[in-house]
Amino acid sequence: MLGGLRILEISSFVAAPLGGMTLAQLGAEVIRVDPIGGAPDVRRWPLAPSGASLYWAGLNKGKRSITVDLRSPRGREIVGALAADTGIVLTNARRPSHEELAGARPDLIHLRIEGHHDGRPAVDYTVNAETGFPLVTGPQTHTGPVNNVVPAWDIACGLYAAVGILAAERHRARTGEGRAMRVPLADVALAMAGNLGHLGEAVVGGADRPRIGNHLYGGFARDFATSDGGRVMLVTLTARHFADLGAVTGLTEVFAELERLLGADFAADADRYRHREAIAALIEPWFAARGLDEVAKALAGSSVLWSPYRTFTEAARAAAGNPLMAELDQPGIGRLPVPGSPIDSVAASGAASGAGRGAALAPALGADTDDVLAGIGLDTGEIAALRADGVVA
Repeated sequence: MLGGLRILEISSFVAAPLGGMTLAQLGAEVIRVDPIGGAPDVRRWPLAPSGASLYWAGLNKGKRSITVDLRSPRGREIVGALAADTGIVLTNARRPSHEELAGARPDLIHLRIEGHHDGRPAVDYTVNAETGFPLVTGPQTHTGPVNNVVPAWDIACGLYAAVGILAAERHRARTGEGRAMRVPLADVALAMAGNLGHLGEAVVGGADRPRIGNHLYGGFARDFATSDGGRVMLVTLTARHFADLGAVTGLTEVFAELERLLGADFAADADRYRHREAIAALIEPWFAARGLDEVAKALAGSSVLWSPYRTFTEAARAAAGNPLMAELDQPGIGRLPVPGSPIDSVAASGAASGAGRGAALAPALGADTDDVLAGIGLDTGEIAALRADGVVA
C-alpha cells in the first residue's frame, strides 16, 4: 500500500524502530542506518541461544540495513545524501537535525522522537513513572509502585510517528512543503492520561484513583481460578454481558436477590463496580469447581468476554493458526514465529493479504550497505575506499 515511499531511519530501542517497521510492513522501503558495530539496541535482551537479539530482529523486520561511522565528516555526508534521496527521515537521535539535512532537500520530512517537550531525555519506564500509572496498578494493599512490563508509551509513540510521517507526506504531495516534526515520548503518555480521563478525574474529583488489583475500574471484571490450576480473566462491559454471566453460572436469581438486598441495579456499571467484591464472592465457587475446558465450553455460547491466562510459550502455541503469523528462518537465530502487520487489508478486487500479512525477516546488520550506497551514485571503488577508511562496514 505504501509502495514508492522511502524512509531513512536513524534510530535505536523501541519507538522509532517500531514506527519504521510499521511503515515497512505496509510496503514502504525503510533504510535503517546504524553506527559501525550497531546501535545500543543491537544486543538487547531477549537473546536467542546464539546470542543474537530477538528484540532487534523483532523490531527491524522488512527493513534494509547499512552501517556508517556517523561521527566522521564523510559518514555524515553519506547520511545527508541518503536523506536527500529518500526525502523522509525518522529518528530518535539529536543529530543530524532537520536544519542540517534540509539544505539539500528543502521539502524534507523529518520526524524526531525525543524524551520531553523541553529536550530532557526520557524512556518508557521513566515516563510511565511520572504520569501516575504505576501508583494505581497492583493489589489494594500494595504500597510501592508497580511498573508495566509492556513499554506502552514506546509503542504508542512509534505508531504516532508512523501516522505523523504519513500525514506529512500527504501534505507534501498537495503543497510541496516539507515538515520538521517532534514527538516527545512524555507527551504521548501525558496525552493518553488526559484522553482516558485519568487527569481530569484527579483534578475534577479531587482525589487519585485507588488501587483495585485485577478488578475493572467502573465496571465488573476480574480474574478467577479454575479447579485445574488455570486462571481466566472475565469481563462484563454491558448489562447483557452480566445477564449472560448469571445464566451461564446459574446465578441469575441469586444476583436478583442480592440486588434487592443492596438496593442496587446490576444493569448499571456503577452498581456492578460498587458491589464487585460481593459479586465476585458468588462467582468464585463456580469457577473453582470446574476445569478450564469446562469453563470454556460453558462460556462459548454466551456474550461474556473472557480469556485464559497464558504464558508466552502457550501464547505462541495458540497463535500457530493465526494468519498474522508466519514461520520463518531468521539468520543467526533460527526458525521462529514472525508476525506481519496487524492491519488485515483486502483489495477492492477481493484479494486478501494472505498468511503472514507481509511477515518478513530482519536484515543482518549492515547487509545492504553496498546496494544502498550504489543507489546514491557511489561506484564499487568508492565504496571499497570508504570501507578501507572505516567510514562504512
